[in-house]
Order: sequence, then structure tokens, then C-alpha cells
Amino acid sequence: MHFFLRVFECECSTQGDRNKKGLIPECTIVSARMDGAWRCMLAVVVLMCICLWGSTEAVGGAKSRPRPQRRPRKMPKVNPIDQTPPAQNIDIQKMTGTWYLLNTASKCSYLINHGTAVEPTVMNLSFPPASDQTLSVSTKTRHNHQCWEILQVYDLTPTPGRLTLKGARPELNTEIVIGDTDYTSYAIMYYQKQGKMTIKLYGRSVDNLSEPMLTKFEQLAEKQGLGLAYLFPFPTYSHCGDVDKDHKINCIPTC
Repeated sequence: MHFFLRVFECECSTQGDRNKKGLIPECTIVSARMDGAWRCMLAVVVLMCICLWGSTEAVGGAKSRPRPQRRPRKMPKVNPIDQTPPAQNIDIQKMTGTWYLLNTASKCSYLINHGTAVEPTVMNLSFPPASDQTLSVSTKTRHNHQCWEILQVYDLTPTPGRLTLKGARPELNTEIVIGDTDYTSYAIMYYQKQGKMTIKLYGRSVDNLSEPMLTKFEQLAEKQGLGLAYLFPFPTYSHCGDVDKDHKINCIPTC
């Protein structure tokens, strides 16, 4: 702007004598030029303001948009067995001895497909002489009219009433909980492998399956989503006795 003012003063002072001859003053021409320059500058300023206003609106609009909501954190997976506390003050010593399998609640595919052809099964628990941290388990059952004895070892855990049957890999372990027992007539045990739950009802004999005991078992099974359609009663007769060494195996049953 100072540049244009200096030009205006110079032209007016040097060409003053021409005004006397009736000619158009040079200062008027310069002034007109200056007005045109001002209009040009004003137009540029207006355009800049419009651009800045538009960019501000764009930024403001971006800020006003709702932020995308964060996905809720996935809750840690809870194993059903962890929500099944063992019976209080379990005395594992009193659990030793013979137990007859009376009923099983499970969605195991083998039982669903062969549940009507299950064989009488008996389990014996004992402590090995060299260890008080493991429980020896002998299960006798019949397959293809032949008696078999399945030998296993349950590891005791710091939680009384909770045991572990180790698989080939940790994810193949079977977690076991003694859910309820009176030691002399019945025991209800939970078995979980790879997130699938199986509940078994054992009795000290095959003759004392009382109605209240069966009702309690059915109610506990129902809480695990195992209704009457998933209950498989086992025969209470013709259990296996002694088994020859050729039919003793170490394995983990499917169910």
C-alpha cells in the first residue's frame, strides 16, 4: 500500500502544470489504477476468507462426527468346571474303594450313538504305595463280550476334591471334580475335557440307587444343560471280575 501512495504523490506533483491545460491529471489515472489494484487485492482476500471458512467447516464437521465405538473387550472364557466347586471338606482317603457306575449325563457323541448298548462298569480308587499325591484308578468294563481293565492315574491338586487326568498335551487334560458324596452310598463326579462336560453318578453298590439320589443327579445335570435326553443309565448286573494281563490297558476313555 505504501508503494501505491508514493506513486500517487509523485505523479500528482510532477504533472501539476498539466492540470492548467485542461488535461486529465496523471494522478487521476494513477488513482484509477490504484483502485483497480485494491479491488484485485480485496477479491484475493475475500477468496482466502472463503477458502479458510470452508476448510474450517470441514475440520469442524470432522470433529463433530461421532467417533467409532470401540469393540467391547472379549470376556475371558470360563470353563464350566471352574464354576463347579467340589463338595466341602472332601476327604480323598474316604473315596478309595469300589464304585459302580450307575448313570452318566453327557453330550459325548459315542454315548449319543451307542447309549443303549453301554456295558456295566465298575471303578476302584486306591493310593499307590510310593505317592500320596496321585490316585490309582482301575475301571473294568466289557467290550465285544470281552472284559477289559483300564488303568489310569489321577493327580491331586491343591484344591481338595479336584483332580487331573493328564493327557498327551495340557489341552487334552481331563479336569475332575468330586461334586457331591457321602462316601458310603453315592458320589457325583464331574469330568471336563476340552470344554465338554460329563457328569457321572457312582454308587457303592448296585442295590441302593434311591430316588432322592437320582433326582439330585438329574438336577445337577440339568444345570449343566444336560437334560433327560442326555442321561444314559448303566446296567447294574454282570460286572467284570478279574481281568487277565493281556486285557489291561493304559488309556483315556472317550467319555
